[in-house]
Amino acid sequence: MDKSALCSHIDGMAQRLAAWSDAVWDCPETAFQERRSAEVLCRALEEEGFAVERGVAGIETAFLGRWGEGKPVIGFLGEFDALSGLSQQPDTFAKTPLCEGAPGHGCGHNLLGVGSLAAASAVKAYLAENHLPGTVVYYGCPGEEGGSGKAFMARDGVFDELDCALTWHPGDTNAANSASSLANYQICYRYYGVSAHAAACPHLGRSALDAVELMNIGVQFLREHIIPEARIHYAITNTGGYSPNVVQPYSEVLYLIRAPKTGQVQEIYERVGDIAKGAALMTGTRLETQFIKACSNLVPNTLLTEKLDDNLREIPLPSYTEEERAYAAAVQKSFESTSDTLMAMAQAAGAKGIAFAKEHGGRPINDFVVPNFHVEAAMPGSTDVGDVSWVCPTAQISAVTMAAGTPGHSWQLVAQGKSSIAHKGTLYAGKVLAGTAVDLIHHPEWIEAAKEELRDRLDGGHYIPPIPAGVKPSVIDPSAKR
Repeated sequence: MDKSALCSHIDGMAQRLAAWSDAVWDCPETAFQERRSAEVLCRALEEEGFAVERGVAGIETAFLGRWGEGKPVIGFLGEFDALSGLSQQPDTFAKTPLCEGAPGHGCGHNLLGVGSLAAASAVKAYLAENHLPGTVVYYGCPGEEGGSGKAFMARDGVFDELDCALTWHPGDTNAANSASSLANYQICYRYYGVSAHAAACPHLGRSALDAVELMNIGVQFLREHIIPEARIHYAITNTGGYSPNVVQPYSEVLYLIRAPKTGQVQEIYERVGDIAKGAALMTGTRLETQFIKACSNLVPNTLLTEKLDDNLREIPLPSYTEEERAYAAAVQKSFESTSDTLMAMAQAAGAKGIAFAKEHGGRPINDFVVPNFHVEAAMPGSTDVGDVSWVCPTAQISAVTMAAGTPGHSWQLVAQGKSSIAHKGTLYAGKVLAGTAVDLIHHPEWIEAAKEELRDRLDGGHYIPPIPAGVKPSVIDPSAKR
């Protein structure tokens, strides 16, 4: 079908979209603190004619924009949180923070939220102009970075009404993503001991730091006895002080446990918890455990992924000027290490994929669409999109918004967040998502087939929220006084 009206609608929004994404870039805020960023997008939705609901699922910075009525109900997922410590001046080729230690958009979420909003606006306009039934819902999802905001929202049933959900992520490739992801839990273990003079009367002290160290040692030995696909990460977030002549009365460590399935994470979590208790017994300290967040593994949906792939090829790719290519090449020269996303995707696909990567790699901008290699093995990372994918058929793409090889969560990625390359990729992503949604609206049988595929993949199972009831979104602040 002709997608020109959708593309024209989004092209007509280009200046507004760039202004909104730049505004979010200008006020980088970390998980669940995205008050100004959320307000930028809420006002944008209202300008586009959506009814906005703020404070969804009891989360201050979660919101949704709704328009229309009837079936199908199609959701677009948006994100807008930044990463701590990545402040960077825009369009620069050396590390030059705007404010040392401040946050920055090192994962491109200033673009992600706006690209999904563009798609929602275009589909809304299409339904209105053609007098078609259907409901468009934009989900403002906070705290993806370390907070699993969508998992909290899914636990509260926010996505239950959806027939399907579509989203995207800024990147250095144009591709439909069929890979699964790793489920994870994040837990803070706090130990309370007794302070004492470390030389005069250490026998009167009970070291909380010793407990953390013993816990970490125990987990190191556990690694041999868990599945090889699992990962256990940790950070000591409070050592108890800077005085070695004091027995530390308080210490804490933050753990992140990953595995391909949520049940596997649960098993490892229970074993890590036993080790934590043992460390408290060995040191005579008191243990306090705080479950911070979790997210489920992503359930791929072949049908939706193929429809996204079709639209990646149908929608015209962005064209780049020589100045933009030179800009990207200059960014590449600043890399201390590269993230070869193209080759990583290709290697997972085998010989055919590697041949494609060798033929098309080595450019400053990956100005092509990567084939859908249908690789569903879990990528080495986690996303709270996984929780949505258990509730309704869900699929996503990546779109080029940066120089090829840009490392994720880097100052280089932040620096490119307001570039013309970033803005062009955002428009393209919005068009692809909108085109796919309109295809689904005209083919309700595809939506039903996608739902049937999800039921088959769950094999009689259903979504069980990985975050326990009563756990609320939180922000770990190691500098906070306890």
